[in-house]
Amino acid sequence: MEDINSNGLLACIEPDDMTAVSAQLERVDLDQGQFLFQSYEVIEHVYFFLSGLSSEIAGLRGKEVEVGCVGAEGLSGVPALLGVDSSPHYAFMQVGGKALRIRTDALRELMEKRPRLRWLLLRFAHVFMMQIAATSLANGRFNVEQRLARWLLMSQDRLGDRLSLTHDFFALMLGVRRPSVTDALHTLEGKHLIKSTRRLVTIQDRAGLENLAGASYGLPETEYRRLIAGQCEPLAPLTAASI
Repeated sequence: MEDINSNGLLACIEPDDMTAVSAQLERVDLDQGQFLFQSYEVIEHVYFFLSGLSSEIAGLRGKEVEVGCVGAEGLSGVPALLGVDSSPHYAFMQVGGKALRIRTDALRELMEKRPRLRWLLLRFAHVFMMQIAATSLANGRFNVEQRLARWLLMSQDRLGDRLSLTHDFFALMLGVRRPSVTDALHTLEGKHLIKSTRRLVTIQDRAGLENLAGASYGLPETEYRRLIAGQCEPLAPLTAASI
């Protein structure tokens, strides 16, 4: 399957395991806003992304915040890897893209029979949990401008320099009101770190964003390089962070 190396995890699966996995994969197009799984509903598929950006959301409707995001470095459906059928969280496509999906029951069966596959996917589950923890730290200990810088870096890692996202999306990701997002974007633009229009943010100074984000950004990315990208050939594609 020609798309396999576009996903960081699939690129790391050993050839014999990949033969078994690829027989179960289905290529799908995912629209912006499309749900991957809903709160407390059965997670029927695991999605290995080839492009786009997904968000995992915690909280009740009206009081929600993003706790993690995934692009072509990984997959959506981590609870399913851990033997959990559903989650209080939900996940949707923040930016549309393409993916290879597999039925949850088929992937679990493969994980039971193939230890190296299970080892790799559980390592990604660990990395994703580190991202959730990093989000908690950022929300509790860093200001809005620093948190926005972190999130812009994570988005750039997965989407490139031009981010076609609305202020409403930023508010959901950061767990703040829309005016706070507008003020923070203006602050970063005033520092010449980004250029912001109504539906497009362009990264202009990555090093400056990293300096502003400080310790709120980088730990999950380092874990990904240490545990996944650094353990396979070819290297898995996370991001500017893995360059």
